[in-house]
Parts: sequence; C-alpha cells; structure tokens
Amino acid sequence: MLIDIPQLREKVRVFRDRSDAGEKLAGMLSDYKDSSAVVLAMPAGGVPVAAVMAEKLGLGLDVAVVSKVTLPWNSETGFGAVAFDGTVCLNEKMLEGLPLSKEQVRERIKFTREKVAARLKKFRSDRELPDLSGKTVLLVDDGIASGFTMMTAVKATAKLGAKQIVIIVPTGHSESLAKISKISTTIYCANVRSGYSFAVADAYEKWSDISEDEAAEILRRFNRV
Repeated sequence: MLIDIPQLREKVRVFRDRSDAGEKLAGMLSDYKDSSAVVLAMPAGGVPVAAVMAEKLGLGLDVAVVSKVTLPWNSETGFGAVAFDGTVCLNEKMLEGLPLSKEQVRERIKFTREKVAARLKKFRSDRELPDLSGKTVLLVDDGIASGFTMMTAVKATAKLGAKQIVIIVPTGHSESLAKISKISTTIYCANVRSGYSFAVADAYEKWSDISEDEAAEILRRFNRV
C-alpha cells in the first residue's frame, strides 16, 4: 500500500530541506507516535530526515547501512547494493548491457562490502545489530530513485526478524515505488513523481550531499537527548 500527499504529486521543490521533509513525514505517521516502532535511517542522506521524524514521533533512532555497488569508471552509478548484513541485490537487467566481466562484478561487490563494514564501524562502533524480532521497523531515506538500495535494506531487515517493514521517504519515482511495494507492507512517500527524468534532489529547495561525519554527529546528538 502506498500512502502519499495528493497535493504534492508530480511537483518539485516541495521541501525546504531534509529537516522540513522529516517534519512533513512525521505528520503522515501519527499512528506510530510513542509506539514501539524502531526507526532505521539509511546513511547518510536519510539520517537528517529520520532524526527530525523520530524526534517528532517520540521514537528511537538507529541506522541501516546500505551502499551502492558502483561502476569502476563511475562512482555515482550503481548496478546493485550491499546491506549491513552482507545481503546483495544486483540489477541483472542493467548488468546485461554493461561491459563488466564476472570477476569485475565480484571485485565491485567485495569493494562495497568493505565500504559497508567501515561505515558500520563509524556509525555503530562495536555495537551489535539491533534485535528486530517481532517489531515494526520504519526504514527511512531521503528519496527513492531506482530503489535498489531500499530493496536491499528491506531484505536485510527482514532477515533480522522484523514483523512489519514500513518504508518512509519524502520523494520517490512511481515505478520504483511500485516495485518495492511488492516486498513491503506499506510505503509512505509524500511526493510521488513519474517520468523519464527523476532526481531526488528536485524535491528539495536546498540540497547538498550529507557527509558521513555530519550524519554520525546527528546520530550522536539525537541519542544524547
């Protein structure tokens, strides 16, 4: 089931920044206020969104580290993703059209696993992954384009025993949301857009990349509250 804000469909620049997006999402999620739900933010961009949302709803905040498996010649383009528990999802259709050998694919997955391990160390130190057995998990990112990182996060979270996985994003592409809805109970997406050209950044008036250090500091501040 997809829940959006009808007035925001197909519009751009609907959020001032990630904090504003978090506030708008919190307004959609009153049913979860002061509940036992667990909020997992996807670093780095999902952390400022989730922090505001979790604070408004009176919920705890943790992270679900997932990283794109990128091309050797383009660090921005991914053909899959690796999650915090080692779960890997690959875009097989995309791979068919790429000049990559099986060995190169394995090397990129290995590289990404190492990247995820380093990010886990940064965000969670030596703490074990949270026990999600029988719990409702709210997975939060700052937007969904292709959806591969989110699909990988959902699969990894399910392996930790989550009873219900709810995806929450400020903005998302309609086709990707439809695909992800097949593996998630509910999706909350304030700003749903379609079309050939889609960029998460277009939903925001103020947009910049969030560094891992910035995300880690937000988490530290939140958990000191």
